[in-house]
Amino acid sequence: MAGIPFVKDIDFTPGVPDQLRAGVRRVIADNPGPYTYTGSGAYIIGRGDVAVIDPGPDDAAHLEALLRATHGETVSHILITHTHCDHCGLARKFAARTGAPILGFGPHPVGDKESDAPALDEGADYAFAPDVLIRDGDVIEGPDWRIEAVHTPGHLSNHLCFALAAEKALFTGDHMMGWATTVVAPPDGDMTAYIESLEKLLARDDAIYFPTHGAPIKTPHRFVRAVRTHRLMRDAQIVEQLKKGRSAIKDIVAVMYADIDPRLHGAAALNVLAHLIRLVRIGTVTCDGDAGMRSVYGLSYTGQAELS
Repeated sequence: MAGIPFVKDIDFTPGVPDQLRAGVRRVIADNPGPYTYTGSGAYIIGRGDVAVIDPGPDDAAHLEALLRATHGETVSHILITHTHCDHCGLARKFAARTGAPILGFGPHPVGDKESDAPALDEGADYAFAPDVLIRDGDVIEGPDWRIEAVHTPGHLSNHLCFALAAEKALFTGDHMMGWATTVVAPPDGDMTAYIESLEKLLARDDAIYFPTHGAPIKTPHRFVRAVRTHRLMRDAQIVEQLKKGRSAIKDIVAVMYADIDPRLHGAAALNVLAHLIRLVRIGTVTCDGDAGMRSVYGLSYTGQAELS
């Protein structure tokens, strides 16, 4: 993925708080993997009365680490970027221990249960339901911090980023990850919505991104532009594969993702499906029935004209 300024290096110890900014601490869970990189980072905002963003996976050791990190403080809010278990799985147990309400865009989309796409290791928390629903532009405040919710659908329709104005920082969940591109998994993941959310970030003036997985992104606009270019390039690559007669997602993935870890081929197939759904919608590609993982795809007359 040439051109994307990935940040691969990250210095941390699982369960030990890192002070990233005056009002920002991070505790990373010991759950490394092909989708979580070095683990899920829970962010603690403020001092004294604090908010916690993405408490992380349902893991007893991580729960105790978060409680130690906030010992003597009041956790006033638990903020959830989206409803994958590596982000919100611990939320209910952490809320029970701290008394803090859980805030999020909504429960996990039920439609994911009926997908014919391969499941991701991170999973979905279908039991998740926030105590307080928040929407784009809603503000959550503490004595020394102010956080704004920024709705960024694409990875999931209920995905939120959280902006901390005092630091010009955006906590990006899985919308932007510094170590890799984001999986956009239909039926709820939507590539068109994802690209539109990238445009939304480019209209902002954030100076740094803090993703749930991986190191901070210190050149946010450059990074977002590179990811947008990459996504549009994937559109073109898929069209090229269809031109060569590869009409099934598995065959497209085998060629386009031949150089990546085979453990990530399921995620790659999801991304290809998301791109194909987008291309069918705009009339570049056709398929036999509804666009799905097992559908047969081809170029429409419009798509052929675009390549001529």
